[in-house]
Amino acid sequence: MSSEERPLAQHWVATAPGGPDSWEFVEERLAAPGHGEVTIRVHASGVNPADAKHVASGGSGLEFPVPIGYEVSGVLSAVGPDTRIGSGAAVIGDEVIAFRVRGGYATAVTVPAEKVFAKPSTLTHPEAANLLLVGTTAAEMLAVTGAAPGETVLLHGASGAVGVSVLQQARLRGIRVIGTASTDRFDEVRRFGGEPVRYGPGLADRVREVSAGPVAAALDAVGTDEAVDVSLELVPDRRRIVTIAALGRAEAEGIQAIAGSMPASARFRDEVRSELIALAQNGDLVVPVARTFPLDEARQAHRVLATGHPGGKLALIP
Repeated sequence: MSSEERPLAQHWVATAPGGPDSWEFVEERLAAPGHGEVTIRVHASGVNPADAKHVASGGSGLEFPVPIGYEVSGVLSAVGPDTRIGSGAAVIGDEVIAFRVRGGYATAVTVPAEKVFAKPSTLTHPEAANLLLVGTTAAEMLAVTGAAPGETVLLHGASGAVGVSVLQQARLRGIRVIGTASTDRFDEVRRFGGEPVRYGPGLADRVREVSAGPVAAALDAVGTDEAVDVSLELVPDRRRIVTIAALGRAEAEGIQAIAGSMPASARFRDEVRSELIALAQNGDLVVPVARTFPLDEARQAHRVLATGHPGGKLALIP
């Protein structure tokens, strides 16, 4: 296929370090899939803080321009020769999701087939496009702290996207979760099986009152000093405290930190994808979506995300 025959696709790129306001929405010819690759016509792109953080500082050996977006849901529009996707055989027209890809903020994208899986039929495209980044993060938080059935754990940021996934996965395993949230989000925490407590001064005492016993582990999805300090106060074993946001405190205090850029985290998250997709297909794992935006309004979506209280996941729709 000549370059003139390849379809055009619009997508967001960062041309230099900086925030979303510096990104550019461009149109380019789409690369045809080779062996081990597929092309996805995107129906929804998941919006995550990591999408912006990845390119904001320009570190980690990035070479600009950098395509934006890690997670999509859509339909296969082309399949490379002798190629199977991560979940098995696939044909043009199949609904799929892709995770840990580059350039997901797009109308179409060509990606490694191993990162592509059959879309759970129980989820809409905006929901499916937001399943795996938060889901694998939540699964890893529970795994590295060794949270076990019958134990009580403390979750900071229980009503956020990662927190909601933690609540659902913990409930399925018989793990009791006390979750911090603002009072107007208590019903959301209860909806997914958590016991809410208000964050702020006096948090440790409120957790003790609700727990009425030992707190075995703490999972920090917010990164505040309060979250770390209260975790240290309530959990005797620092190896059973994990954060996804307070990396500096983790190093200083000897608690665990995880991130998708860390090799061990990347391996775990790749291994757990199929399990989470199966949970979603069975109706055991849902993804609350607060709002969708047209693809060309990616900057506005990130402004809403930056408020810290979108009330659910956000998605971009081409």
